[in-house]
Amino acid sequence: MERLLNTKTMHPREQIALMMKRIYDRKLTTTSGGNLSICDEEGDIWITPAGVDKGVLDPSDIVCVKKDGTVIGKHPPSSECPFHRAIYKKRPDIRSVIHGHPPGIVAFSIVRKVPDTRVLPQVHALCGSIGYAPYAMPGTEALGENIADEFKAGVSVVIMENHGTVIGGADISDAYQKFELMEATAKSILYGSRIGTTHSLTEHVIERHLKQFDNNLPEEASAQRFSTVNREKRTALHKIITRACRQGLMLGAYGSMSVRWEGNDFIITPDHLSKWDLTPEDLVQIRNGKREKGKIPDKSVLLHKAIYEQYPEMNAIIITQPTYLTSFAITGARFNVRTIPETWIYLQDVQMNELGCLFSGEGEPRPVMSEDAPVMIIKNECVLVTGNKLLQAFDYLEVAEFSAKSLILSASLGAMVPIEDHEIEALGKVMSRWKNYEWKI
Repeated sequence: MERLLNTKTMHPREQIALMMKRIYDRKLTTTSGGNLSICDEEGDIWITPAGVDKGVLDPSDIVCVKKDGTVIGKHPPSSECPFHRAIYKKRPDIRSVIHGHPPGIVAFSIVRKVPDTRVLPQVHALCGSIGYAPYAMPGTEALGENIADEFKAGVSVVIMENHGTVIGGADISDAYQKFELMEATAKSILYGSRIGTTHSLTEHVIERHLKQFDNNLPEEASAQRFSTVNREKRTALHKIITRACRQGLMLGAYGSMSVRWEGNDFIITPDHLSKWDLTPEDLVQIRNGKREKGKIPDKSVLLHKAIYEQYPEMNAIIITQPTYLTSFAITGARFNVRTIPETWIYLQDVQMNELGCLFSGEGEPRPVMSEDAPVMIIKNECVLVTGNKLLQAFDYLEVAEFSAKSLILSASLGAMVPIEDHEIEALGKVMSRWKNYEWKI
């Protein structure tokens, strides 16, 4: 099992080896491609080695390039070390750099375009505008200067002409979250072009929308001891979050998940912590309208709270941006559930609603949900999934994302031929038996 990333206690060697494994396992790099570094408090650069399999890196493989240029390690440092060093020199606030060739971003790189982060408010808030570095030979000082000049202008994500991307962060977790989020967004834009036209938001709309999530809950006066049931629910929720991250159904930087505990009280993901690195203890209990002492819940907490209060039959909520469903969100293309029997039986209908539909004009949560339509796509924002049980909600998310992928892939073959009305009528007779499967969690 992958160890949790703790940048405060882990040595840079361990952080880099762990993060490179995550990047490789998520198919965001190849055996030989990409490099990753950390600049420590002394100004020394810890970086991946040249010519070593990225899929099996060990902490002992990581190289240290001292501030004076001395190299310490059993391998030579990455040939791209010059641009890592140039970025750290021009941007002291950046303490970790990831360079890679993920296919979605490379697709933009080789047509000399940059993804528009304004298709999703959260992406624009985290990644901002994207820089663009002109081509130069890999490993050269010229390439380092081209990239570093973009970072000096204030960006944290740079597309490299006919090459890939470079992303900087305040620490290694921050850099990875941007890296993962940008690749998912690039793919959503690319897939979206097969089914419609992507739509971008204005800066004003993005700012106004994000302000709706500024409100938070008061804190409980004292720390609470957790019951056995509470701990079981934390463990179950943590396992589903981890599975969602590994399957690309949730990203470290964005998304929230919660499960009803008792009454209208619930347990939810925290704010400002990567979903990849959570422990059950990091999850936040919401009790009697107050947040657990010493913890900050996800910014969507008031929306989760409103759904639980308004819909007692809903016991789990997932808000996320999986790649294929997000392609529908940023284009507004119709999601037809009459693809295969499972999709129609489980989803019935996938609602498509406008940005901000879950809030009133004053920013108060005003959810409009349906037990018969557990998946809602919100334009230029997210996918919202609910369920009677946590595993049921997760299954709905999986079914919806698989179906979205099939719809997008089929677009190159011809027009979709949906299941006909008389076939739907026959499916209706077995629907209750399928949907009433007794989920354990």
